[in-house]
Amino acid sequence: MFSPIVFHSPLAIITKDEKKARNAKMAAIIERYKDKVSTLPKQESWMNMDVYKYQGFWYHQGFWYHGANFSVEAVMAAQDDLKAKPTDVFLASHPKSGTTWLKALAYAIMTRTKFKIDLASNLTHPLLTISPHDCVPFIETDSFLINPSYNNGLMATHIPYNSLPESIINSGCRIVYVCRNPKDVFVSFWHFINGLNDDASTSVSLKDAFEIFSSGISPHGPIWDHVIGYHKASLERPDKVLFLNYEEMQKDANNEVKNLAKFLGYPFTEEEEATGKVEEIIKLCSFDNLREVNKPNKDGDETSTVVSDEAFFRKGKVGDSINYLTTEMIQILDKITKEKYDGLDISI
Repeated sequence: MFSPIVFHSPLAIITKDEKKARNAKMAAIIERYKDKVSTLPKQESWMNMDVYKYQGFWYHQGFWYHGANFSVEAVMAAQDDLKAKPTDVFLASHPKSGTTWLKALAYAIMTRTKFKIDLASNLTHPLLTISPHDCVPFIETDSFLINPSYNNGLMATHIPYNSLPESIINSGCRIVYVCRNPKDVFVSFWHFINGLNDDASTSVSLKDAFEIFSSGISPHGPIWDHVIGYHKASLERPDKVLFLNYEEMQKDANNEVKNLAKFLGYPFTEEEEATGKVEEIIKLCSFDNLREVNKPNKDGDETSTVVSDEAFFRKGKVGDSINYLTTEMIQILDKITKEKYDGLDISI
């Protein structure tokens, strides 16, 4: 079993002045990589913004989300500066693949002896008051890059496997990856991107977004290569890389959560299973419960991010893409997926 990770209070809320100071520091990081970024291939992507190709994948540049979060500079900074430890755990995913749910489950599993879960009384567990994204930081965001001590040994990333900081691979720490059907990822991503756009007149159409996504030049794309990188790593290093499937997690949450806990080094005891601890965590991390907790302006405070936590909770349903995609779009994505995953045991 892993040496226990010591969890401190999550970072939840910062003021506008603190956010301004962070942006100033992130501006310095962007300046640091300005020349390197200028040499990268670029294409126009969603929201009329350019994406830059770095190590085979596409990223936004500069102050996207007003904090350089997930930008190509943030990836470069993480590669140069992050020092992983053997006891660390990294939760990886392509955007809109079940990241928020995985964060909540892993955090709840690893802190279950520290925080009481009481849905009736509320306010006893961090996940009942703040977002999973405040409990588990992304390594390529301003909150982490500016303050690397803001972590409990449990972190997240959208960085492809082959671009992970070398210290993550070399340290022997554990990585958990979750994949999802590309059709559902696309529709969820399209809704999310348009939800960030305050001007409805400039929203990206489904058709335009589809052309970009299917060609692989959406942020962190191509999604298929993203998934394949972690899948191959899970076959080469099964004791260090766990590959999960969002659809399987939805179908059999109880078994998947127990397997996740075992891999993390926090297996459930027979007594915990008998007394319903697994089901308790699943309920705590359920879509409906997390969405209720993360409603906008919950406490009337200034938020820690410019992206509303509510934006991460739209539907979460398996197969919802059929309600948006044309028959032709479905056929195109299915064909690409079949060709890309040929010979690989990846359920979709």
